[in-house]
Amino acid sequence: MAKKDEGYAVGIDLGTTYSCVGVWQEQHGRVEIIHNDQGNKTTPSFVAFTQDHQRLIGDAAKNQAAANPQNTVFDAKRLIGRKFSDSIVQKDIMLWPFKVIAGVNDKPMISLKFNGHEKHFCAEVISSMVLTKMREFAEAYLESQVKNAVITVPAYFNDSQRKATIDAGAVAGLNVLKIINEPTAAAIAYGLDKRTKYVGERNIFVFDLGGGTFDVSLLTIKNDVFQVKATGGNTHLGGEDFDNRMVNYFVEEIKRKKKLDIIGNPKALRRLRTACEKAKRTLSFANVTNIEVDALFQGVDFSSSITRAKFDEINMELFDMCMEIVEKCLTDAKMDKSNVDDVVLVGGSSRIPKVQQLLQDFFNGKELCRSINPDEAVAYGAAVQAALLSKNIKNVPNLVLIDVAPLSLGWSILRGVMDVLIPRNTSIPVKKTKKYTTAEDNQSCVPIKVYEGERTRARDNHLLGSFVLSGLPPAPRGHLYDVCFEVDQNGILTVSAMDKSTGSNNKITITNDMGRLSAKEIKKLIQDAETYRIADKTFLRKAKVMNALGDCVYKMKNVLKKNDINLKLSSEENKKINDAITMATNLLDENGHQNGIEVLEDHLNKLESLYERTISKSG
Repeated sequence: MAKKDEGYAVGIDLGTTYSCVGVWQEQHGRVEIIHNDQGNKTTPSFVAFTQDHQRLIGDAAKNQAAANPQNTVFDAKRLIGRKFSDSIVQKDIMLWPFKVIAGVNDKPMISLKFNGHEKHFCAEVISSMVLTKMREFAEAYLESQVKNAVITVPAYFNDSQRKATIDAGAVAGLNVLKIINEPTAAAIAYGLDKRTKYVGERNIFVFDLGGGTFDVSLLTIKNDVFQVKATGGNTHLGGEDFDNRMVNYFVEEIKRKKKLDIIGNPKALRRLRTACEKAKRTLSFANVTNIEVDALFQGVDFSSSITRAKFDEINMELFDMCMEIVEKCLTDAKMDKSNVDDVVLVGGSSRIPKVQQLLQDFFNGKELCRSINPDEAVAYGAAVQAALLSKNIKNVPNLVLIDVAPLSLGWSILRGVMDVLIPRNTSIPVKKTKKYTTAEDNQSCVPIKVYEGERTRARDNHLLGSFVLSGLPPAPRGHLYDVCFEVDQNGILTVSAMDKSTGSNNKITITNDMGRLSAKEIKKLIQDAETYRIADKTFLRKAKVMNALGDCVYKMKNVLKKNDINLKLSSEENKKINDAITMATNLLDENGHQNGIEVLEDHLNKLESLYERTISKSG
């Protein structure tokens, strides 16, 4: 993984629906969560391409989503590290207004229209655009270049999803110091907040329900050591799913009451979804709220209401799934819930009252900890970890973080059985070697297929990759060889095999087998990202020139309305000014963005010069 480097290091919570960035401030001895260009500390993980050749990221992209749904991408995190044929991906495609197609090696590609052409983007590239925007916010705040980052992922992210996140960081021009689990990062934030209040060992249960993923982790904190005991979760469960159920509820109501089916209309669905998102947040503090959408479809207005009880009812199946995962995590850790000292809420969806009630009931009425900001805690912990990994940052708590492997890791042995070398919830980094024997006489090679998962039959688990140990000597069955599994601090796996009698060996660090970007692809995408960055700057420059030209036309017209000015101008001067105004107006029409910046700047200079001369005559 990336080496420590000089300069500022930030922590980035790359979320499904919102992202957040923080940095450790030496002078204050704490983390500063950095606000974006809108003054908000969280930024929507949205990317959009508009008809006027502009790329928008964050709030600007989300704000125009209803008008431009098929070219506005969200939920990219739900695609990252997955295959197009994945059943989860296929279900999501039915809900998204943008198009997703199968690319090379079954990699899902997002199809968008930009500059009049259809362009295909993988999830890593969309995520890299969000990461780039977070880096820019940090650089504006710090007034310094930012190259280093710790990026968070759901605890239950598999190997390929973690690697894809690292690729996204690389495309964004970031040196990824470490990948850290979201609930672990939140536990760091909570532990630092409470470290002076408690003495001795405390068991912390982190309940992290975000926009698109759900994670739980049980940690033991003693002094400055944070040890993860067990983790669990679902990388496809969160606020977006609650929104989906509410949207479906109202789609059926619209069919019933208005006799309209809006399923095939992306704009109507986006506007309804936005209203549902707002209603969901309102129901966290109110018992009933209204849904109001003017001219939703075919000019028909839609107005309705939903109670908190109805919202709970349509989502109860998902809430129950959350509680099952909570119980399993405690079982895996072999800990009774009575021994949990603190239950910490993280993620925006943890604000839902029914979720809090079910969690409190599960822990026998224990008061839930709401002292840390659930939207900022993950970025806070990541920023602390980033500071610890940086050479030149001082005044940082000297924490020791011991994390765990989220899934069991093993390979397919005789008769397709999954032989686990690293059980789930094993502390990482870890390295385990085991001896095996050949199954046939004179066997010259051994195929090694690497899997992650909890099923007994290997093929029922998730295939990570494969390689062959060859060069075995002719020998009766039972010839010994070693297989070694090693997981680094980022949860990334390397598998090797060796025949000590001949020295033959082979290994695999799971890379392109699961559709990970190659070094060549990453280099090209970094170049593409720079092209987009330049295009964004050019667009902004042109927009400023066009605004200035529009202001100048307005001022010039106002000056010409004064009778005393007209009397002082010759007919030739008057014609020259009016021609300049007409040309400027033509340049600013609906095709104005097709004109080059130089043309616009040149005419702006001429018009300003004419304005100055005209004003001087009025004096």
